Amino acid sequence: MALTAKDIMTKRVVTVSPRTTVKELTELLAAKKISGVPVVDEQKRVIGIATEADVLAHPGAKTVEEIMTKRVISVKPDTPVEEIAKLLAKKKIKRVPVIDEKGKLVGIVSRADIVKAFAGK
Repeated sequence: MALTAKDIMTKRVVTVSPRTTVKELTELLAAKKISGVPVVDEQKRVIGIATEADVLAHPGAKTVEEIMTKRVISVKPDTPVEEIAKLLAKKKIKRVPVIDEKGKLVGIVSRADIVKAFAGK
């Protein structure tokens, strides 16, 4: 049986709100040793992604809302891992949020998660 997003995703996802300051975001990324996080609204729906690259591209920005990527590429829990790997490579991205049928964040799949899955870990 082929592995899917729900089999390899990180379920306890670090997130921020659009009102989070860029300073708070950078501190969070450094403390958690991650390169990006989903930006969620009050209902836990993904409204953006904020990454190290976004921070670097927007010096002087104050809030996550000012720097986040708003066109989020996401997958469903039943998306096959091979499909996710191709998507990450094609779009040149490092992670995708996993969204349920109601549009709520249920996990995240990173390139490292896929490499571990391919290694049989």
